Amino acid sequence: MVKAVIFDIDGTLVDSVNLHAHAWQQAFQQFGHNVTFEEVRQQIGKGSDKLIPHFLYERENERLGKQLDKFRSELWKREYLPKVQPFPMVRELFERLLAESKKVVLASSAKGDELEAYKKIAGINDLIQRETSSDDVENSKPDPDIIHAALAKLHNPDPSEVIMIGDTPYDAISADKAGVRTIGVLCGGWSEEQLREAGCVAVYRDPSDLLLHYARSPLASPTGIAA
Repeated sequence: MVKAVIFDIDGTLVDSVNLHAHAWQQAFQQFGHNVTFEEVRQQIGKGSDKLIPHFLYERENERLGKQLDKFRSELWKREYLPKVQPFPMVRELFERLLAESKKVVLASSAKGDELEAYKKIAGINDLIQRETSSDDVENSKPDPDIIHAALAKLHNPDPSEVIMIGDTPYDAISADKAGVRTIGVLCGGWSEEQLREAGCVAVYRDPSDLLLHYARSPLASPTGIAA
């Protein structure tokens, strides 16, 4: 039986993936690197510690990485964060979980101050008591650090009693490394095939679709498997 749920945020609870891709693309251009929107979009879900080295050589990353990341962060907060919208029925999904006495924790590659903004955008800031961000870990997804940090916030339950909900293969890979199963959502732009290949045990359109099919989902099943 699932007793706790770990939530990714970007692309899972809020519609921000395309905006992140545009911000990163603009940041790379600022530092003399022309990368396509699709190239960057495929990397969203990783933290900057993984995303930047994907496009920069090691010496370039050592020389420019921190400046680029700072520029992107400031650009994001100034121009893109105000445009982020929540996906439908996020609050209602959280209320359903909490009504069933399931513990909930947020685990995002975002920075801590961005996480605060996301909670307000999604309308769940008063429902969340546990969270972890990239500020709390050394390595971002697809490494399992953020999942281990989330489990620690839950007082280290048996991972088999926990489910991750995320929108990217990186979520599923990082969760699997920590022994946690993943429910995938399509609203971040990845296909069902890609999410299942990464290890997702079930896939839904978005939080509202998961809530609609909650009773037959791994969240409600005694075995943790979709009926």
